[in-house]
Amino acid sequence: MDQVAPRRARSLPEFGATAGKMFVPDEIGASIANYRPRPSDVVITPYGKCGTTWLQQIFHTLRTRGDFDFDDISRVVPWIETAAATGLDINAEQRAEPRGFKSHLDYGRVPKGARYIVSLRHPYDACVSFFHFMTGWFIEPGAVSLEEFAHMYVARAGLETDYWHHLVSWWSERDNPDVLVLAYEQMNADPEGTIRKVAAFSGIPLDDQLLALTLERSSFDTMMKNKDKFDDLLMRTASETRCNLPPGSDSAKVRKGGSGQGKAELTPALLALLDEQWAKIVAPATGFADYGALQAEIARRNA
Repeated sequence: MDQVAPRRARSLPEFGATAGKMFVPDEIGASIANYRPRPSDVVITPYGKCGTTWLQQIFHTLRTRGDFDFDDISRVVPWIETAAATGLDINAEQRAEPRGFKSHLDYGRVPKGARYIVSLRHPYDACVSFFHFMTGWFIEPGAVSLEEFAHMYVARAGLETDYWHHLVSWWSERDNPDVLVLAYEQMNADPEGTIRKVAAFSGIPLDDQLLALTLERSSFDTMMKNKDKFDDLLMRTASETRCNLPPGSDSAKVRKGGSGQGKAELTPALLALLDEQWAKIVAPATGFADYGALQAEIARRNA
């Protein structure tokens, strides 16, 4: 039988089936269970498209004083849940101390015994960024509309792997000394302050030279010019085999940066749908009527 030609999903059901070949629950569970945390480990665990890659680069630059000799940031700051899928030894020694890891787990499921950095992001922007990230990698460009994707994003609410559950779980740990909660928007507004917080939280001595280097290496311009280091090479390579995706897909994580794109791209009806989930799930648990109020509280706490 002739081999089926590689293809991206052309509908949401096909997207779900394709992604399911890459993200296998039993395999993910085994990867999580295999990780052995150390008290000095730093786990960077925002929800998807809420600043994970940016924080990986900040952290890795700080602990190595500027190492840029890698083909995938998740090779040097590995993703816990996908270690088995990508063939990484999650417990191996790393290029520098402290060890650092990526995750997208909520507080309830993340392995305990390390330290955790979480950045929160406006749900409008997180949803739209996730759509653009999957389009051109798992989804054929033009095959699935943003409206369809946003409805799927909202339909995940209540699955305990959704944006809102993740946010509430980590906000509940805001006073935990082993948890640092940041806001993506403030990371944009004050990159120097963000670097100082990450360094202090991670126990990494910071001098003026390292601060300047980290500002440069984690800037949008530098990451954009080197976006092949931040395009999920390990996962993309694995997905091309497992999911029969076309080689060389666009999986770059450095796209536009900044904030507010979600409000510009989503229709009023979709914005209202996302707001409805906030009112139903997040507001009762946090006391904040919207993301802006929560972000203001994060800014106050981190001042």
